Amino acid sequence: MSAFPFEISATDGAARTGTLRTPRGDIRTPAFMPVGTAATVKALTVDQVSQTGADIILGNTYHLMLRPTAERIQRLGGLHRFMRWNRPVLTDSGGFQVMSLSNIAKVKEEAVTFASHLDGSKHVLSPERSIEIQADLLGSDIVMQLDECVSWPAEETRAAEAMRLSARWGQRSKTAFGTRDRQVLFGIQQGSTFESLRRESSERLIETGFDGYAIGGLAVGEGHSAMCEVLDYAPAMLPTDRPRYLMGVGKPIDIVEAVARGVDMFDCVLPTRSGRHGQAWTWDGAVNLKNARFAEDDTPLDAASDCPASSGYSKAYLHHLVKAEEILGQVLLSWHNIAFFQTLTAALRSAISEGRLEAFRRDFAVRQASRGQAAGD
Repeated sequence: MSAFPFEISATDGAARTGTLRTPRGDIRTPAFMPVGTAATVKALTVDQVSQTGADIILGNTYHLMLRPTAERIQRLGGLHRFMRWNRPVLTDSGGFQVMSLSNIAKVKEEAVTFASHLDGSKHVLSPERSIEIQADLLGSDIVMQLDECVSWPAEETRAAEAMRLSARWGQRSKTAFGTRDRQVLFGIQQGSTFESLRRESSERLIETGFDGYAIGGLAVGEGHSAMCEVLDYAPAMLPTDRPRYLMGVGKPIDIVEAVARGVDMFDCVLPTRSGRHGQAWTWDGAVNLKNARFAEDDTPLDAASDCPASSGYSKAYLHHLVKAEEILGQVLLSWHNIAFFQTLTAALRSAISEGRLEAFRRDFAVRQASRGQAAGD
């Protein structure tokens, strides 16, 4: 039995809504986790993040172990106290960043050796060290196994090699994690876009036994259609009584389609990254506030939103801030975007509970596409 009970309250087709209960508070699913890679959700205070309705945020082992170091965070009371966030935190194992950001990375059975992207210093990250950093030094609530993620496209032999190494690292992560009352460990399904590899990965993970299961190796360049093809089968390979977490996803339409296929949890840097570049996500798609058509638009991004950034400022003002490169523009758009993603997952929870997900999914896709057809956006 997991230390964090996962209670599914309603289903609609493959979609589920429920609650993951943790000592630091309940996580309502489907859930979107704002990314606080370096102990901050970029441009926002934790109070602003909390006001959007977020139940949990994500931190990252790779970035925090390099700066300010996990040992320093432990001395300062752990990650929650360090960043002043008293609700749940999930930490990524750091494996993906090692592969994508480090200057030099050498993967061997025992561990991955890499050079920091900050100063070139050499580091070693093993499954055991990743667990130590996440669970013991940072004190995260949901800990991820160390895995190897391959980019897309990948040859089947290469994808199989990485998947099997990830499975062995998953077993070592489980052994290092042991049994804990206030923390849980998630395994990561790998296998790129190969159904047989995803199935083998799932079987190996289930044999090891985890408190939750992530779907890794997507949102790495394969595109929306290919991702959905994998999600047509990958979530169903994982236990129904444990949370399913799609890592690094994604755009609002990706989230809606993944929820319809049985996914419960998501994270992505997109809301804050878009906000820093003048883009707002809305029910009618993405809006580019740099566009001159908004220079005298006195309407807010979302008059019905409880978020002050969404309903309290005109598009004209946001356009001005973006064009003038004022920091406040980045703050307000990041705040709005995080709020929109939380509103979206809340709407998905309601749609599932009320048995109208298919209608919601269809209408959402139409509205999102309409913005892409609008000239100049």
